[in-house]
Amino acid sequence: MSKLQELADRVERLLLRHQEQQRTHALLQQQLAAVTQERDQLRSRLNTARQRIDTLLERLPAEARDAGDGGGA
Repeated sequence: MSKLQELADRVERLLLRHQEQQRTHALLQQQLAAVTQERDQLRSRLNTARQRIDTLLERLPAEARDAGDGGGA
């Protein structure tokens, strides 16, 4: 095989490898976007849950005072 043909074969293999890596990169970008979106949704749910818990905790002392005042009179 001539040197030129060997070089052409090598270039062809490199092009194929490059295309494969581009496809892999695109898939990884899609996965990253999906995971990032899922993370953001989970953070939002966590913040909502924290707010609900904070609201409940704020109500607890007031309810305890109300129950204590009404029971002794």
